[in-house]
Amino acid sequence: MKTHVMKNTLRSTLAAILLLSGLGVEAQVVTRHGSDDFRIGIAGYTFRKFDIDSTLKMYKIAGVKYMSVKNFHLPLNSTVEQMEAFKQKCAAYGVECYAVGPINMKTEDDVKQAFAYAKNFGTDLMIAIPEYDLMPLVEQMVKQTGIRVAIHTHGPTQKIWRDCEEAMQHIGNLDKRIGICIDIGHTVRYGKDAAADIAKYKDRIFDIHIKDIDAPSKDGKDVPMGRGVIDYKTIVDTLRKIGYRGVCSLEYERDPDAPLFGVLESIGYFRGVCDGSAK
Repeated sequence: MKTHVMKNTLRSTLAAILLLSGLGVEAQVVTRHGSDDFRIGIAGYTFRKFDIDSTLKMYKIAGVKYMSVKNFHLPLNSTVEQMEAFKQKCAAYGVECYAVGPINMKTEDDVKQAFAYAKNFGTDLMIAIPEYDLMPLVEQMVKQTGIRVAIHTHGPTQKIWRDCEEAMQHIGNLDKRIGICIDIGHTVRYGKDAAADIAKYKDRIFDIHIKDIDAPSKDGKDVPMGRGVIDYKTIVDTLRKIGYRGVCSLEYERDPDAPLFGVLESIGYFRGVCDGSAK
């Protein structure tokens, strides 16, 4: 009964936030000290069905300030002037663009375009999914630009970069500015222990995509965080132990036409885990 009441209360609270937002009343977000230990963001892919103005309003409702920019919000061929206008618009909502990507790289031209995009945007971190045979060029561009690259892991449904172990087989001997964006959900879908991977590869974990899934298998589907099978207390404890200083970025793939309820529930849950495990 207690769990049922708490869930109903949470949903009512979220509905109230949305209602107030729709009436033009700014939601007041209270941040607790435990969640202050981490930079919490939302991956731009979460809002793939929305324009940037609608997206930024949802960031503000969620009380989240860190965004990884996807190219459907800011195209790869954007001018420097367009990029500056984009950043100013984000700043007006209190949102900081900490990275760009994930960006797929199938050809050498894709690699060069992606690095030019990141350099012109003024970020030092790009989340990327390059083909394996492009890694020598990626390393060359990292050395030329100083831009760090975080390879996104994608679990059992992708033929390359499926988990941290596989990623390290291809980047372990490359420039240390080439690391990993570990996707927690896809890692668990691949049958791996995400907390153990974070601890093992801590020096090369540059970014983290957080999400929850309903089953630890290839067929596992996204659910709001806290409703699935992933043990986020252990993950948060591990992040504290290794002194992680990157962003924990929610990539909510469920309900692309109406993601905000799931986003709010997920962000609230993650903050709650961080607060509850703080010492």
